Amino acid sequence: MGVTWTLRAVTLPGLGPEVLARTVQGRLDAVVAEMSTWEPSSHISAFNRAPAGAWLDLPEGFARVMACALEVAALGQGAFDPTLGRLTDLWGFGPAGPVQAPPPSALIEEALASAGWRRLEFDARQGRLRQPGGLALDLSGIAKGFGIDLAARALLRLGVRHFLLEVGGELRGEGLKPDGLPWWVALERLEGEAAGHTPVVLALCGQAVATSGDYRRYMIHKGQRLAHTLDPRTGTPSERGVACVNVLHGEAMVADAWCTLLSVLGAEAGLELCAAHGVAARFLVHTKKGLEERLSPAFQALLDD
Repeated sequence: MGVTWTLRAVTLPGLGPEVLARTVQGRLDAVVAEMSTWEPSSHISAFNRAPAGAWLDLPEGFARVMACALEVAALGQGAFDPTLGRLTDLWGFGPAGPVQAPPPSALIEEALASAGWRRLEFDARQGRLRQPGGLALDLSGIAKGFGIDLAARALLRLGVRHFLLEVGGELRGEGLKPDGLPWWVALERLEGEAAGHTPVVLALCGQAVATSGDYRRYMIHKGQRLAHTLDPRTGTPSERGVACVNVLHGEAMVADAWCTLLSVLGAEAGLELCAAHGVAARFLVHTKKGLEERLSPAFQALLDD
């Protein structure tokens, strides 16, 4: 996944650091083997190479991620789309490597024509997916979160009930620390936030928090920072002025997907959708006065508690 991970856990007899490390790494490796476009032998790479009309059987985890991805795509009316593999490569954010300038509009239009989540036929009961022809999946906006959930479930099955797992800046907490207090995590502060702004601290107990921002991966072109989050409706980096989005949810997979969706929708439309579905989200938005914080009702309720 191109990231590091850390685990803090209250261990049990016979479950030393080596056992826990193998458990977490093994689950993350399994996600890479299924859903990484950087791995030519992965299931997602096989699907992207498949001929038009071919049905591919998906591993259980892959099928779960696809079901969630398509649900979020429908909720966002296409502002989240797991079929942007060709566009991701064109903009230099995929395994093909970075590019020096934005791609020509003709290539963007061509990639958009081959994409589209509505082109997919997903048989949830049989766990299989049909390649309509020329479509390239990219699950980078959701798969890391699923990896966190997968590793967390494996730890719980081992009997580890109290831990904080972080993978590439996304976190999931279970149980309590040895002192009986929750796993408190402070959200990352960004350059441009008001100096006197109180840091946001969350208690993660059976909860995960995901973060998406234009400061993590981007391209600089003619002095302009172009974020790696692409708008599926235009085929270009999102221009909604979102510096950062944090989403809190019981599943890291869902939080991960919503972060990507909200980065594209922007604060105004994103907060409306969050309010309609009870999603706890925090936006940091670029303004002329610097970064401005905007909270969904569910996120505000967490701080009020």
